[in-house]
Amino acid sequence: MSENHTVLDQMLPLGHPAGITVPDGFAPGAQLAWQTAEAKVPALVQAHPDAFPLYTTGGRWDLSGETWTNWCEGFLGGQLWMLAARTGRGDLRGLAEHYSRLIERRQHDRDVHDLGFLFWSTWRRWHEATGDEAYDAPVVQAGRTMALRFNEEGRFLRSFLAPDSLFVDIMMNVGVIFHAAQRTGDQQLARIAVEHCLTSRRHLIRGDGSASHEAIFDLATGAFLRQTTQQGYSDDGSWARGLGWAIHGFGTAYRYTGDRRFLSTAQACADFYIEQTGDALICPNDWAEPNPALPYESSAAAIAAGGMWQLAGLVQQQATATGYANYALRILTRLCQDAFLSHQEPEWEGLLKHASYHEGKGLGVDESVMWGDYWFLDALEQVEKSNLSPRPSIQAQATAQRPAPA
Repeated sequence: MSENHTVLDQMLPLGHPAGITVPDGFAPGAQLAWQTAEAKVPALVQAHPDAFPLYTTGGRWDLSGETWTNWCEGFLGGQLWMLAARTGRGDLRGLAEHYSRLIERRQHDRDVHDLGFLFWSTWRRWHEATGDEAYDAPVVQAGRTMALRFNEEGRFLRSFLAPDSLFVDIMMNVGVIFHAAQRTGDQQLARIAVEHCLTSRRHLIRGDGSASHEAIFDLATGAFLRQTTQQGYSDDGSWARGLGWAIHGFGTAYRYTGDRRFLSTAQACADFYIEQTGDALICPNDWAEPNPALPYESSAAAIAAGGMWQLAGLVQQQATATGYANYALRILTRLCQDAFLSHQEPEWEGLLKHASYHEGKGLGVDESVMWGDYWFLDALEQVEKSNLSPRPSIQAQATAQRPAPA
């Protein structure tokens, strides 16, 4: 069957439904989170200028700890951009620009699959703040560079780990290719982005909405061979951060394409999170792990909350959309409480506690992680930007939608 690789002229807008229940503690908790970030992020810059730590050790940013790959350099600049926009402080704006400039060269980096993380959080924000096309050019180039990772036989973007490896994490980065396709009209970029999402949907997302971390392919034929994991409990488990990437990433793919298969996949993943986590709200590292020693992985919860908030602005069934919005707000409200937010611990340098980088390798376990802090603030920002506005008609603007599969 011939696939439609259309990318819409503009991303589908978000419109959140009426009837959302905002928890009593959300507004004061969010305010406290921003105040904590305004104190701790500049303190990191002052203490460690031009450094890009990934995780804390004992609550302090670790500049010498092992890193599995170089994928987090955009998140510090991204936090600075958010804080500058929120406070109007010129010093924070200058720092945001500086830390964006420090990674400009990486728009040509062919060694990682994470260029979306790097440029979506920094140069995209710079472009949006100014409207200057010069600041969009590195984002577009990052999309072109990332597209060079495409494996034609298997129809996927290979991970940094090996040519035969597809990571669910890439769903959170493929948006930079969609963006490049939209900005340039390059149909080859559009094809690569859509094909990658379809392959990820087919081979990483299971029937119950759980997600595999990694899929392995035969390089000669492109045939899918098996699912495996690098960071989850087991090959057939569901690594929570990867599920968060899927919720967010497939929702974004739908916004770029109007392809309802991507929306249904994002919903299936969100439903799995909610079913597995329930009133606990904050997930463990992997739901398959029996009696986990560490009950929480807060960075995964923050990512999932942002993804569910996006979903709530896309799903047309009001009760379903309201359910996603309410659950996202409950997660964020919980993360703003003392158990997770470090506001009462001035010696703790990160923002969000009880996150983990790589449990299997023992890196940044039950600590703060740079992406957890970023996506937590990003989710709070998205909620505040929406102002719980009435929804537009999504269907009327999605000119390339497909019916959901039976």
